Amino acid sequence: MNISNEIRKLLIDNDYTLTQIAQIISKKKNKSFTVQNLSQKLKNGTVTLKEFEIILDALNYVILFHPKTQNRII
Repeated sequence: MNISNEIRKLLIDNDYTLTQIAQIISKKKNKSFTVQNLSQKLKNGTVTLKEFEIILDALNYVILFHPKTQNRII
């Protein structure tokens, strides 16, 4: 699973562009964040958890953690 590919799929599925998401991240982080920054982060696989949360929020998704049902280490 490549997080960058998953983000790109979500953007396509929800009719968002990298430019739109970069603008949303910039507003939420209250600092400059360009489409070039986002593109480079996706290329390098260096999107932060906070940036990922912002992207998911804009697309109306959430991160959900749940325990595995098998192969638990005790």
